[in-house]
Amino acid sequence: MSLTPAELTSAVAGGIGSSPQRPDGNLKVRGEFAYASDLWHEDMIWGATLRSPHPHARIRSVDITGALQVPGVYAVLTHRDVPGLNLYGLEHKDQPVLAEDVVRYQGEPIALVGADHPETARRAMERIEVEYEVLEPVVDMETAVDDPPLHPGGNLVRHVPIRRGDQDARAEVVVTGRYEVGMQDQAFLGPESGLAVPAEDGGVDLYVATQWLHVDQAQVAAALGLPLEKVRLTLSGVGGAFGGREDLSMQVHACLLALHTGKPTKMVYNREESFYGHVHRHPAVLHYEHGADRTGRLVYVKARIHLDGGAYASSTGAVVANAATLGIGPYEVPNVTVDCWGVYTNNPPCGAMRGFGAVQTGFAYESQMDKLAAALGMDPVDLRLVNAMSEGSVMPTGQVVDSAAPVARLLELVRAKPLPPRRTAVDLRDLPGGVSNTTHGEGVVRGVGYAVGIKNICFSEGFDDYSTARVRLQVINGEPVALAHTAAVEVGQGLVTIMQQIVRTELGVERVTILPMDTGIGNGGSTSASRQTYVTGGAVKAACAAVRLRLARLARDRTPAGLDLTALDLTALDPTALDPTALDPASPDPASFDPTALDLAALLGNEVIEETAEWRHRATEPLDPVTGQGNAHVQYGFAAHRAVVDVDTELGLVKVVELACAQDVGRALNPQAVLGQIQGGSAQGLGLAVMEEIQVEGGRVRNPSFTDYLIPTVLDMPPMTIDVLELADPHAPYGVRGVGEPPTISSTPAIVAAVRAATGLDLPRVPVRPEHITGT
Repeated sequence: MSLTPAELTSAVAGGIGSSPQRPDGNLKVRGEFAYASDLWHEDMIWGATLRSPHPHARIRSVDITGALQVPGVYAVLTHRDVPGLNLYGLEHKDQPVLAEDVVRYQGEPIALVGADHPETARRAMERIEVEYEVLEPVVDMETAVDDPPLHPGGNLVRHVPIRRGDQDARAEVVVTGRYEVGMQDQAFLGPESGLAVPAEDGGVDLYVATQWLHVDQAQVAAALGLPLEKVRLTLSGVGGAFGGREDLSMQVHACLLALHTGKPTKMVYNREESFYGHVHRHPAVLHYEHGADRTGRLVYVKARIHLDGGAYASSTGAVVANAATLGIGPYEVPNVTVDCWGVYTNNPPCGAMRGFGAVQTGFAYESQMDKLAAALGMDPVDLRLVNAMSEGSVMPTGQVVDSAAPVARLLELVRAKPLPPRRTAVDLRDLPGGVSNTTHGEGVVRGVGYAVGIKNICFSEGFDDYSTARVRLQVINGEPVALAHTAAVEVGQGLVTIMQQIVRTELGVERVTILPMDTGIGNGGSTSASRQTYVTGGAVKAACAAVRLRLARLARDRTPAGLDLTALDLTALDPTALDPTALDPASPDPASFDPTALDLAALLGNEVIEETAEWRHRATEPLDPVTGQGNAHVQYGFAAHRAVVDVDTELGLVKVVELACAQDVGRALNPQAVLGQIQGGSAQGLGLAVMEEIQVEGGRVRNPSFTDYLIPTVLDMPPMTIDVLELADPHAPYGVRGVGEPPTISSTPAIVAAVRAATGLDLPRVPVRPEHITGT
């Protein structure tokens, strides 16, 4: 790893630019961290969900009599027991809390059971009798628009066209391809879980693992028919998310049982139920045509992209927009024709997952670039360098990239890395198949592949994307202590650490406590879109700026006359964080006030300073519905990968020998956390490349378990060499750029490119299976 020196340093240990110990780290390593599945209440009951075995059926009747007769059962609920709106959804309220007359996917919730023990609840659930009229499922994303409608408005969720330049452009060299991306699961290790506790005011307190507390609150309150203030959510320990917790799962169900029985209700999914209980990555079929001149310069790109949204919309509309606007990659192309459709089917619902539309298109356009390089007789990296986007480039939407876009530099960095040495002796651990003794090196071929990707950061298309933070400064036991409170969710990515670092840097206080994340403070937005360090970091920084202004005024009032406060220097306050009218002429200059230069404990005494800030990034705008033009995105992130693989061509087994990655992160506020995000994103990209797929046939999931759905282990992850560039974005707090998603986009096509190089095969689909290599 190489990091350029950060310009901003902190006078206090553990500030930004360093890698302090995570406050939750030791507990997690020792197995003592309390996850949502560990929640407990002495008087609690357990909830269970009856789910449809059919992907598409009409419900003729539901008989709960047998379940109610099981000893220990407190309640059995159906859609008739939903007191409020029996519909929810992130973008469209199209998904029932409990199915009424029809089920649209295998695993759709139909009834709930509350009982004194989880096994009692499950036994009772098995005694619920449901009569179905099984219907023919709609399963083909390319023809779904013309199939019988699954929803009143038809099967089209959204179509986004992008039109730029000459739509009839011609080129000397043309390559086409049809690509497929399978359904990937977020595969978080902590299952969906939570505890709902009925409150004396007739409301409910929900402790839950989620990604967006306030959006959950709004949807739960609407279903319960309660005002927002009577539905209070507190974040519990989250065992991974990656987009799979943006939608509701057990939230409303647990609250319904708690309010109906008057007892705290806990729900925890098992692994199979988890596969049915959350959205997945959209499968995709992508048709591309690339045209270039003889020098390799792109003349045009045409793409038709189909995304399978499954039974309900979730965030399909936004995923479609990302796939369309990012669909030609980080390249300068004067003429672009892109159409992207997201559709309803009777397959499992799909929504947010790390990379959010850019992963599917990234595999396709990078495969096309390799195919074009072969047609031109060019080195695939050289072709990318000829067309690489840079600062000032114009996106297919007409938006100018107005911060660093070091695409060429990232590619050159990974290409310049020394290649790993070839095997000199047979060690089964180094071969495809590992110690299973399937080969001793016969038929094993090495390949090298490259890819680069682009991802938007934060929410887009005019969404009011903001976060709220409250910072309090006071003296506890003779020591100044800062407390920070947000509703921004920690899902394991290290947000709590970053918030501590920002407060230490801005206020010069070592002891920083992050209060529990809940709906008792304003919205923190979703932990997705690589946005929390950017937006919640901005809110925490702004709240600290307001606290510092209060400190400066306090110091003015309490220090002896003649003390020159302007001699105390610290990083300037963010001028957008404060109302200029609040600065009266007698106030000291807060930009020159350094809290570390004074005895804060003595200055504060019994005074408590608390400030709340709501912070927004710069505005975006909706896409034009006809041309797809508009400044839709806040920021772009870029990463490049080189993959080295060994392939057993006889058995179809792939071992990724090494991954090299280069990524621009704007400013590495926590260098160790940055490396962790790049490694983690690369691991999920590796999974999609060679092993991870929810296999769906006729709308039915064939492998809802970690026995049959494979994810990379520590033995599957290769050594990684990582170059981190810090090219600050002038529009972002501290110059940061979202980190978590870009490596997921470029790792998959780089690995598949390496397998192609080793085998000479086309390999137009991911994940690559053994039969794709062996032809059997």
